[in-house]
Amino acid sequence: MLKIGSYEFSSRLLLGTGKYPDFDIQKKAVDVSGTEVLTFSVRRMNIFEKGQPNFLEKLDVKKYTLLPNTAGAKTAEEAVRTARLARASGLCDMIKVEVIGDFQTLLPDPIETLKASEQLLDEGFTVLPYTSDDVLLAKRLQEMGVHAIMPGASPIGSGQGIINPLNLSFIIEQAAVPVIVDAGIGSPADAAYAMELGADGVLLNTAVSAAKDPVKMARAMKLAIEAGRLGYEAGRIPKKRYASASSPLEGMSTI
Repeated sequence: MLKIGSYEFSSRLLLGTGKYPDFDIQKKAVDVSGTEVLTFSVRRMNIFEKGQPNFLEKLDVKKYTLLPNTAGAKTAEEAVRTARLARASGLCDMIKVEVIGDFQTLLPDPIETLKASEQLLDEGFTVLPYTSDDVLLAKRLQEMGVHAIMPGASPIGSGQGIINPLNLSFIIEQAAVPVIVDAGIGSPADAAYAMELGADGVLLNTAVSAAKDPVKMARAMKLAIEAGRLGYEAGRIPKKRYASASSPLEGMSTI
């Protein structure tokens, strides 16, 4: 069970809602993924214009917890304003804090992320900050009281997978809150690897929505995350330099 603040989820896959070819494919992908959390950019949604089409119109939103994010924010002030807007519209008090510091790499601004997270915690939000794989930043955010840490595996939408497993493992080892690997996941192997490292969940979007077959990829990601978690809990064997026979030599026939 994945616990984030007062929320509990059976699925460890958090799914983004952008970039799908059409709403029907999106709905099918969401259904087969088994996700219970859908994330989206508040700035890209017509939350107050009921007559405008949006990604929710094909989905039974009662089945999901909506996780609005502050994508597009360049400062803590902008992020806080966006979070307040999402809560005022009745979406959710859980917010993914995303403050981008560089719009070429889409890497988060650590200082503004800290500021925004602190302000939103003071205002009673359930705060999930998107960060780089900076181990000390993750530690500071936890000490501040955030409800989950969301380090990127690699740049947003790059599909490069986990490029710094060492830092990610350090973040997971010291974590007192759930660690959700976010951004850069490209394949089911990447998702499984994140879970084998001990992550509590994976948030992804482009890997599914931009796949040749988003519906099949959504199912693949679901299974990969489940397998990765089981593998982590089971405990893998240590790597050895030389071979080790599966069958003992004692008692074997000498004929």
